[in-house]
Amino acid sequence: MFFENQYRTRTCAAVGESDVGRRVRLAGWVENIRDHGGVLFLDLRDHYGTVQVVIHDDGMLEGVMKEAVVSIEGEVALRDPETVNPKLATGTVELKAESLEVIGRSQGGLPFEVQSSTEIKEELRLRYRYLDLRNPRMQAMLKKRADLLLFLRNKMTGLGFTEVQTPILSASSPEGARDYLIPARKHPGKFYALPQAPQIFKQLLMVSGVDRYFQIAPCFRDEDARADRSPGEFYQLDFEMAFATQEEVFTVAEQVLTEAFEKFTGKPVTHGPYPRITYREAMLRYGSDKPDLRNPLFIIDVSDIFDNCTFKPFQGHTVRAIRVPGCAAQPRSFFEQMLEFATSIGMKGLGYVKANEEMKLLGPIDKFVPAEEKVRLIERSELASGDVLYFISDATEEATAKLAGQIRAELGRRLNLLTDDFRMCYIVDFPMYELDPVTRKVGFTHNPFSMPQGGLAALNEKDPLEILAWQYDIVCNGVELSSGAVRNHDRETMVRAFEIAGYGEETVREKFGSLYSAFAYGAPPHAGMAPGIDRMLMLMMDEPSIREIIAFPMTANAEDLLMGAPSEVTEKQLREAHIKVR
Repeated sequence: MFFENQYRTRTCAAVGESDVGRRVRLAGWVENIRDHGGVLFLDLRDHYGTVQVVIHDDGMLEGVMKEAVVSIEGEVALRDPETVNPKLATGTVELKAESLEVIGRSQGGLPFEVQSSTEIKEELRLRYRYLDLRNPRMQAMLKKRADLLLFLRNKMTGLGFTEVQTPILSASSPEGARDYLIPARKHPGKFYALPQAPQIFKQLLMVSGVDRYFQIAPCFRDEDARADRSPGEFYQLDFEMAFATQEEVFTVAEQVLTEAFEKFTGKPVTHGPYPRITYREAMLRYGSDKPDLRNPLFIIDVSDIFDNCTFKPFQGHTVRAIRVPGCAAQPRSFFEQMLEFATSIGMKGLGYVKANEEMKLLGPIDKFVPAEEKVRLIERSELASGDVLYFISDATEEATAKLAGQIRAELGRRLNLLTDDFRMCYIVDFPMYELDPVTRKVGFTHNPFSMPQGGLAALNEKDPLEILAWQYDIVCNGVELSSGAVRNHDRETMVRAFEIAGYGEETVREKFGSLYSAFAYGAPPHAGMAPGIDRMLMLMMDEPSIREIIAFPMTANAEDLLMGAPSEVTEKQLREAHIKVR
């Protein structure tokens, strides 16, 4: 890349062997200075790359500290063969400095070395994020994020979608996560809310006659952080389609996600149609509604077998089993470490049996299983010689499924069973409703604006806990990439759906008045989803934490250490917003 201004005539990465003998001017940050006795070597870094500069005049570097911004002019020369640096794209050349100008001083005493910033404590990195972002790895992240956003915009536009920006200041919703509230200065005692998602607005766009909508949408939720979720805000590829069924949405998602992951990773990616796994099957077979399909292990139910055994901890309980091929050859320490993990997640123990060459089951549980039940156990689990069968049990089916899923995941990690590719799947047929574990009242399981399978008739005639919804998730390698649904577009059905969850029609009219009104004037069937861009990039760049791929993230405790947020405000500001802190 070439420039013509007073600071540089090209970027550091653009210097190559074709420039040998040519005079150029470069600008960037001083990454390192090395004194080789009469000759000084300076590594100059900009957004695009790094180049070595040779300096024979010590006076040029007087007062120049690491990370100072300089402009250097000189002649490009070939490096001596023994000094070529194959790790640098510019490693065969160097710049013989003739002049150096400091255009941005550095005081020195850096809180950390930029080259190794990604290895230090996160709190320090976020406090000095502008230094951390100078690290080439972080620069590459910013570039890949920009390239991904451009790809998604072009792809969606090419598929006939219209980009529409929806409001940031909106009304609070009684469903979902906690809202971020904004006091309305001109309306004392009232508040705006930052949108948890453009859910209602995109449905209104469908009612408005927009056929295919999308946006790179900012979403705000007052949630606790975790590895795949940043507190505060995140971005998603939000899209909605009029006159569409679940199938049309799946077709679009498969085109966009497969192409994006292939383009930006070069690794194998699932091609459409993606596997479809019902929620119930996912919880049974994988112990999670976010299954990692790279892991070849799966879970089976053996509760009925242990009802006929004398092992009391399993009798009358849900019992799940995981067959691990060839695991009997593992050393004793492996089984001890698995037991340690099991107790760390709340299990009282981790039973197992090994199958020897004669297919005799060996292990502490073996003596409690009658011969005929052993035959059933072997047949159901497809146990072979050298395999291990792990058992997981708890008082409830839900708890057992969750524990079994964690054991399955840990076995996959410890045995290095995960392949280096991207495995996509849909989780479908989510329950429309669930019982609140504390209040025991019926509430929405997923998105309250989803269409129930069976429509209004199902809401009126079926047990709410048996009703399935037209809801779906896309899962990639154990990470939920997207949720979506066929939307409820009928006012009577919407009112009834909320009634079952404890919200009367008056509440629906008050809280969701826009949809309530719009559905009275002709709403088309519509459906959509919203893949998370931050999570996509986290997977593409193989980063363990979502904060690694956000330019200015908050800490896990929802603090912005760089800007000092959240912060106190003045009494004057509070009075203007009609707020009193108590």
